[in-house]
Amino acid sequence: MAHKVAISAERRVAKGKGGARQLRLQGKVPAVIYGHGREPENLALSLGELEKALVGVAAESTVIDLSVEGTAVKTLIREIQRHPVRTKIIHVDFYEIHAGEKITLAIPVLLVGTPEGVKNGGGVLDQVLREVQILVDPANIPEHITADVTALIIGRSLHVRDLKFEGGTIITDGDSTLCTVVAPRAEEVTAPVPGAIDVAEPELIRKPKDEEEGEEGEAEAEGGKPKAEAAKPKPEGKKEGAREAKKEPKKA
Repeated sequence: MAHKVAISAERRVAKGKGGARQLRLQGKVPAVIYGHGREPENLALSLGELEKALVGVAAESTVIDLSVEGTAVKTLIREIQRHPVRTKIIHVDFYEIHAGEKITLAIPVLLVGTPEGVKNGGGVLDQVLREVQILVDPANIPEHITADVTALIIGRSLHVRDLKFEGGTIITDGDSTLCTVVAPRAEEVTAPVPGAIDVAEPELIRKPKDEEEGEEGEAEAEGGKPKAEAAKPKPEGKKEGAREAKKEPKKA
């Protein structure tokens, strides 16, 4: 069964944004109660008491005994408004309920067990639907509805029609998928880019200085001293002039 909590409230006279702002400065939360043919009534309640009462419960499916200046009324929370940045509760809507009068509300679906396809097949359990709509008497509101997923293998699913709930009627479409076991995702292999060319490293043309010095040392060791450069030939003009001077006869 769903949790039941008790909260006290008082009637609120001040209306509008100004009145709500003043309540929040005093540590209170503006609220409204309606339903079951009653006129909407503005209320104010302690922020600290409200937050403490809602710890660990599903607010939308929890029956709240709301005491308005001494008069207890059974209600459900229809809406909670929070500050967009601070996440503090800034407004609450309560809906009055009566025993014997069936109501419609959303109930969480709790998956139980480890699927066969996950345990032995390496699959992944994917929960598609996390809550279902039910029609139920306030006295039979469950905290959640369970679904056993132990027998699921890869590729198999559970649907809303597979749920068992005897305390009321599930009105969500029976063909809606609750959960499924999918095969593990294969690792993505990066395909080569079309037209891509592998750029080779440039060939080393000049040998490092250490290698050049090593080769010169080896050459000196094998052939002794390096050969001297060949003497440059003397100009031909000078040689011919000298020969002609030798051939001329001496004068008497």
